[in-house]
Amino acid sequence: MTDRLYFRQLLAGRDFARDDPIARQMVNFVYLVGDRETGEAMVIDPAYDIAGLLELVAADGMHLTGALATHYHPDHVGGDLMGHGIQGVRELLELAPVPIHVQADEAPWITRVTETSSGDLVEHRSGDVVMVGEIPIELIHTPGHTPGSQCFLVDDRLVAGDTLFLEGCGRTDLPGGDARLLYESLTQKLAKVPDDAVLFPGHLYSAEPSATMGETRRWNFVFRPKTEQEWLAMFGR
Repeated sequence: MTDRLYFRQLLAGRDFARDDPIARQMVNFVYLVGDRETGEAMVIDPAYDIAGLLELVAADGMHLTGALATHYHPDHVGGDLMGHGIQGVRELLELAPVPIHVQADEAPWITRVTETSSGDLVEHRSGDVVMVGEIPIELIHTPGHTPGSQCFLVDDRLVAGDTLFLEGCGRTDLPGGDARLLYESLTQKLAKVPDDAVLFPGHLYSAEPSATMGETRRWNFVFRPKTEQEWLAMFGR
């Protein structure tokens, strides 16, 4: 599938939304995944500049057939972020009415934050596969940062949202966060992802934009605790 896989990592505030100071501050990644032979593409975590993202898709000779959301936070799907309005799936549905694929536990959170309806969303369970052309995207439910956080595994690439960064992991002190569930997600749910798969995080919180899972497991401090108790101690629990 590698030859026909279309995969782009886009940094908000640099590759699009260049005039948006919030985008530059938040350093979110948005991903485009598609099938070069069919021209179909999906966007992961569309936010900040929806028209600009659609222009990038079109400039690559692709057409958008869907969107995938890692979790409900406004910097990933749009909505109000501390008084700042961020474009997201609501604006995407206005410009390109495509299916928005979400984890079932996250659906009510996303509708509330984005002011979309449940009918706009396609709900999934862990292990579901979404096809873009002939490219399979596996959905892995990884709760902890939020109740319905999910990662996407496509051709040995793991798009992890805020579940896992190259350095650190998503915080658990926001509504819906759960440190115990995040430990399970990192050590069990993501255990199926091989060391040679490449991690693509939701933010540029490190010097490099990606790294293999083997390198991440070796150097990221979140993998140092050997028990849940040691893990929770890092959170002062």
